[in-house]
Amino acid sequence: MTQFTLADLEDLVATRAAAPADQSYTAKLLSGGPAKAAKKLGEEAVEAAIAAVQCDRAGLVSEAADVLYHLLVVLRGGGIGLDEVMAELERRTAQSGIAEKAARRPA
Repeated sequence: MTQFTLADLEDLVATRAAAPADQSYTAKLLSGGPAKAAKKLGEEAVEAAIAAVQCDRAGLVSEAADVLYHLLVVLRGGGIGLDEVMAELERRTAQSGIAEKAARRPA
């Protein structure tokens, strides 16, 4: 049995994004523009944070899945592939998080 991956989810999001909006929740989110998908991502992230604070393991698993899905929808809407995000994560792992933050310019 093969494990479901984020790449699999990205492919699924792409397939569903191409469907008519009245037949696909993904397409419906994307048809509402970036704000609609981003708002939903934010809602799911808050719900995940609440589940974490409440030590609700099952809730956190469920909400984390929602966050990952909605993040991939937002990325799709922005024309950003998962490969770009993974490349950025790989770049960041070349140094510690503390060193990476220290190297950033002040805002």
